[in-house]
Amino acid sequence: MSHAIFPDIDPATYQRHALHSAERDWPETNCYLDVWIELLNAMGLPPEACLGSMITQDFEGDQFTFFKVPLEDLETLFGIRVTELAIYDRVEVHVLEQLARGRLSLVEVDSFFLPDTQGFGYRQFHGKTTISVNRLDLDARRMDYFHGLSHYRVEGDDVDGIFQRGDHARDLPFMPYTEFVKLPETFPETGQIADRALHLLHHHMARRPAENPIKAFAAVLPHQVSQLLDKPFEAFHLYAFNTLRQLGANFELFATHLEWLGAHGAGEFGQAAEHARQISKTCKTAQFQLARAVTRKKTDKLEILLESAVEAWDNLVQTLDTVLVSKQAAAS
Repeated sequence: MSHAIFPDIDPATYQRHALHSAERDWPETNCYLDVWIELLNAMGLPPEACLGSMITQDFEGDQFTFFKVPLEDLETLFGIRVTELAIYDRVEVHVLEQLARGRLSLVEVDSFFLPDTQGFGYRQFHGKTTISVNRLDLDARRMDYFHGLSHYRVEGDDVDGIFQRGDHARDLPFMPYTEFVKLPETFPETGQIADRALHLLHHHMARRPAENPIKAFAAVLPHQVSQLLDKPFEAFHLYAFNTLRQLGANFELFATHLEWLGAHGAGEFGQAAEHARQISKTCKTAQFQLARAVTRKKTDKLEILLESAVEAWDNLVQTLDTVLVSKQAAAS
């Protein structure tokens, strides 16, 4: 038996959200947030509204904060409740139960068996990633799922691999982390969502890093890159993903959030959005320059790669403080 949350969505004709446009600096962000972008898109909700928490991203010494939408923000904005799903039976048994109840499941799986990673890891490398199951038919060995940039279908042996069935059956050292999603009977109107998003932006601005995180990263960048020179180039890819990519994608998303707020009458955020986009563009350029430096094994001048991003972060928070304080004064 097949159950589906969005029965009318076909992977062959599904239209991905604009946040995953190839024209963006960072069309892919990270596996968890990418899933939520397309889930909200499928629900007819604006994923741009839930990105205010991106301003809280910090440099953690060896990486930038792996950004996710706080679950409490999803509930505040849309009435969507997300809870950990306890796994004590086979994973697919739990997923089917939740599908039958009209609930989505987000499951950590092995990207080795996901055909949408063709050319990047499919049937080549094992790696942890998050998908959300829209439709699952175990008898037909077919599953429709959200992952990365879009909505896809997987069939046959790959379904067995994802759920460790058939020829791929094996004892797991531990169960995958899984969440399930309870949807409200109705979603709020866009204007109400915008009001709630503005309130959350005030909240997240109060939680931003006390000091410029990009400046802290730039100070240790040359030393960290020097540690990569004698390692396989794959080490650079992992380093760049967890530093420059997470930083750049985070602030490109935040820029889009500010533009969305402005477009829905929540304030004048155009200048702040420009500062956030400057961070994104600087990181994209820096990633290319860093790759050349590692290839040539030269680490000179790395300390200046992020100068414009450091300045942009300071300008961003100063501009936002001014806009939000002015907004509060006008409201009172």
